Amino acid sequence: MNIKISVVIPTYNRPKLLLKCLKALADQHFKKTEYEIIIVSDGPDPQTKKIMNDWQIRKRVSLRFFSLPSKKGPAAARNYGWLNARGILVAFTDDDCVPDKNWLSAFYNKHTADAEMAMSGKTIVPISKKPTDYELNIANLQTAEFITANCCCTKKALSIAGGFDEQFTMAWREDSDLEFKLIKEGISIRKVNQAVVVHPIRETQWGISIKDQKKTMFNALLYKKYPELYRQKIQPSPPIHYYVIIVAFLIMLTGLIVKTPEMYIGGFMLWMSFSLLFIFRRVRSTTLAMSHLFEMAITSLCIPFISIYWQFYGAIKYRVLFL
Repeated sequence: MNIKISVVIPTYNRPKLLLKCLKALADQHFKKTEYEIIIVSDGPDPQTKKIMNDWQIRKRVSLRFFSLPSKKGPAAARNYGWLNARGILVAFTDDDCVPDKNWLSAFYNKHTADAEMAMSGKTIVPISKKPTDYELNIANLQTAEFITANCCCTKKALSIAGGFDEQFTMAWREDSDLEFKLIKEGISIRKVNQAVVVHPIRETQWGISIKDQKKTMFNALLYKKYPELYRQKIQPSPPIHYYVIIVAFLIMLTGLIVKTPEMYIGGFMLWMSFSLLFIFRRVRSTTLAMSHLFEMAITSLCIPFISIYWQFYGAIKYRVLFL
């Protein structure tokens, strides 16, 4: 087999989502003998392995399934995948994505033979006419410069960059880390709008925005490695509004403890003003359903404290001054 492109997909215990992705990959306008699909489970996953074996027999697509011995995160899974790839090009997507039929051909037609390069496709996130805050956050993928849900690199470029940093153990900032490595190595990243991937929005649990704040600790790691690029492309300045909310709350609490009404009232007014502003910013373009507004109000009161906690946790863990 003359494999031209290898597709690497990290997964873990999500076979139903994965099958939708695989169906789209099986329908590619690309010779089936010239591309392969590599599934890497982030830990033992016998159910997915069985489904993959059955699916491969029915679809007659070159598919290989690997399992990491323990959970290490999607960065480690992707590394295992591309290191075992047989193609000159390695395309990455996620198990909850649906590539367009021309996805692989678009990347292949835009690559330059015998050159180290990377490509970033176009990602579409369908959202409701009146979206939730969570939908709008996921929709930011549409404007991201380089994401692992839709990108492609020559295997040589990945080798030069050193692949993914496995210190990023969650699905957060590992793609930006690879992008920054490629930039530092002088490897060009070409935008290929014809390479389309649809990223549907899944149903999620109440208060997911609070749980997601844990990812903030990896901002510290990325900042430590690439401070200038981080400020240029990710976050131009520290989250001042979070710090104001926290300081105001502490002033209010101190005033209550020492029984100083002026301090308490001043702190309360400042905390309430900035908290209401934060809530307004989150809901102004979203659905006004009462259940969603209630969720935004409660989570907005918690997020500044939880986010800064994880930010400081990351700064201590990775030994970097990151505010």
